[in-house]
Amino acid sequence: MPVSVLLVDDEPLVRAGLRAILEAQPDIEVTGEAGDGAAVVPLVRSLRPDVVAMDVRMPLLDGIEATRAVLRSVPEPPKILVVTTFENDEYVYDALRAGADGFLLKRAHPSEIVHAVRLVAAGESLLFPAVLRSLAASYGNPRARAAMVRAALTEREAEVLRLMTRGLSNAEIAAELVLGAETVKSHVSAVLAKLGARDRTQAVIAAYESGFVEPG
Repeated sequence: MPVSVLLVDDEPLVRAGLRAILEAQPDIEVTGEAGDGAAVVPLVRSLRPDVVAMDVRMPLLDGIEATRAVLRSVPEPPKILVVTTFENDEYVYDALRAGADGFLLKRAHPSEIVHAVRLVAAGESLLFPAVLRSLAASYGNPRARAAMVRAALTEREAEVLRLMTRGLSNAEIAAELVLGAETVKSHVSAVLAKLGARDRTQAVIAAYESGFVEPG
């Protein structure tokens, strides 16, 4: 089945551009649009999209609060891909902390937009390690995850988390540590569980904000 996408942006031209790019792909379909975050939860409940492409700055309800609302009130919520004009934006960092699975620049090449949608639909987090480090250094709150205790992770789990902060996939971590893919998958799952993280993005943010790795 095609990946279904809900487009949320207050600019009709942006929505039209994204629709044209995504619907040119045989494995992606745009099932709905919204001009503000306030409409997202009802549309997600009725359309059940796989991915929500969410503008971060909107007049009534921004992408941060819309993301929180979806994750709080929708069982089995869709993946959320924040679409933004500026990468070094506090709103982007707050959206990722709220539970978004990644972000994408509006000026991105069409192929990058398509790849991003496919990636998050497949359950991967769209991380840009250098940008995320910069955002954490600028906007992170060290007290937000102060309860994370380094001792909660085994030595191997700590190694895996450090490699996750570099943006490595499970396969790349397996090659780096000379481990089997299933073993790495188990370690990643353990890290997420111990940090109370929804996904890899949340785990990486927790690593920065706890001081486990330095964002600078």
